[in-house]
Amino acid sequence: MTQVDVRPQAGDTVRGETAPGDTHGVRKKGLGGNSVGLFGNAIIGISTVAPVYCLTSTLGSTAGEVGLQMPAVFLAGFLPMLLVAFAYRELNKAMPDCGTSFTWTVKAFGPKIGWMCGWGLVIATIIVLSNLAGVATSYFWLLAGEITGSESIAALDDNKAVHILTCLALIAAATAISYRGMTATKGVQYTLVILQLVVLAVFVALALSKAGSFETSVDFSWSWMNPFAVQSFAAFTAGLSLSIFMYWGWDTCMASNEETVGSDKTPGRAALIAMVVLVGSYLATGIAAQMAVGSGGEGLGLANPETSDNVFAALAGPVMGPVLGILLFVAVLASAAASLQTTFIPVARTVLAMSTYEALPKSFTEVHPVFKTPGRATVVAGIATGAFYTVMTLVSEHVLVDTIYALGLMICFYYGITAFACVWYFRAELFRSVRDFAFKGLMPALGGVMLTAVFGKTLYDMWDPAYGSGSAVFGVGSVFVIAVGLLVLGAILMLVMQRRSPAFFRGEVLTKETPSLVVAD
Repeated sequence: MTQVDVRPQAGDTVRGETAPGDTHGVRKKGLGGNSVGLFGNAIIGISTVAPVYCLTSTLGSTAGEVGLQMPAVFLAGFLPMLLVAFAYRELNKAMPDCGTSFTWTVKAFGPKIGWMCGWGLVIATIIVLSNLAGVATSYFWLLAGEITGSESIAALDDNKAVHILTCLALIAAATAISYRGMTATKGVQYTLVILQLVVLAVFVALALSKAGSFETSVDFSWSWMNPFAVQSFAAFTAGLSLSIFMYWGWDTCMASNEETVGSDKTPGRAALIAMVVLVGSYLATGIAAQMAVGSGGEGLGLANPETSDNVFAALAGPVMGPVLGILLFVAVLASAAASLQTTFIPVARTVLAMSTYEALPKSFTEVHPVFKTPGRATVVAGIATGAFYTVMTLVSEHVLVDTIYALGLMICFYYGITAFACVWYFRAELFRSVRDFAFKGLMPALGGVMLTAVFGKTLYDMWDPAYGSGSAVFGVGSVFVIAVGLLVLGAILMLVMQRRSPAFFRGEVLTKETPSLVVAD
């Protein structure tokens, strides 16, 4: 038995037109290569996840679902993300393409599944961008009120017109920075990410020092690390969904692969570094916060319904004091603002790739001649984010909240498909070695199965009107209607593009393939 490489080589014709310098049908986009290294790419990945923002918005909710087992659930959420990260790493080695999930899934499963996977990434990112802009806006006015000592200034966030205008200004600024390229992005991110991690470390240290000082303080126990101690499976899956959301965004390291030094290996390493930093930060903060104030629903307890949606705002003063407490507000603002800016990277580059392979209108292939960025795609993403947030805010805040709840389904959708794409794409290589079986088959498959299970359970739970804001459409939970509606909208747009770009959907532009086949001599 011998292995025969059946992949198209550079310059080969791939059932259609092939751009110069293609490998395996993958086309160059004109992006600025070698713009960021390992450290910079890892920083961008951490920034997109926005650890401080995620912690302040989900610590309380997670504690409310699983109690003192919150650290165990953080670890449980990390596991499928880590397994899927191995799938991304292996696919990126074979095809370092900025289209990531879209490109890889087309190669594994064909145009239609690949298109829907790309749509899942794009719509999830637009939802996150709008939410990040809203959080950054709220913390901007909250911080302004803290600094000036004026409640009236802090209350400006409650003025809908002021809130929307501030939000649009922040989106415009983030769009402008992303438009100028990876070098500008990297410089801003170093400052914002290091700031939030340092402040988070200070919070952890002070929380540990004050453990036992509050009425709700609890002593540390290793039982906190046991996921089987969660009171019910429903509570566990709810906490797991929140935990998975907290890790979302590390794949930005992959989306910038064509602009990274060592595009085949560096993004995968950066993603793994980012995830290790994230899980360490989450565990340290969760444990320290529980020791200091407990996970109950009374007083300073993390699950107190009056403060659970913004834990750091409630704990800043008691844990860090009036002066250092302001730094925690700054860190949350920096976290949301930094993530707002870097989250443009995956959506713009996915749209660029989809248009390059004729899955979206050709106009999105425009790359700025100086900055070497997907200029039109970045600007359109910014406009779409601003329009989405404005409309949702004016229509109903309940709809906006439910849209954010629907995000978890989108994340599981495209991450899960990408994990299975890795297994199928490398199916002819899985038994060449133990390493290939583990990293190209077993781990991605387990990650995909876990995310599929969460997807199914979340979809089931969303049917209940009590899920999310509590609103319903004809007796069906509005979160379910929004989540499924967005997927149906993607399918409709796909059918429209199929009429406009039949070559892509016939598999003539980006083809399905198996990297190597075993044949008899």
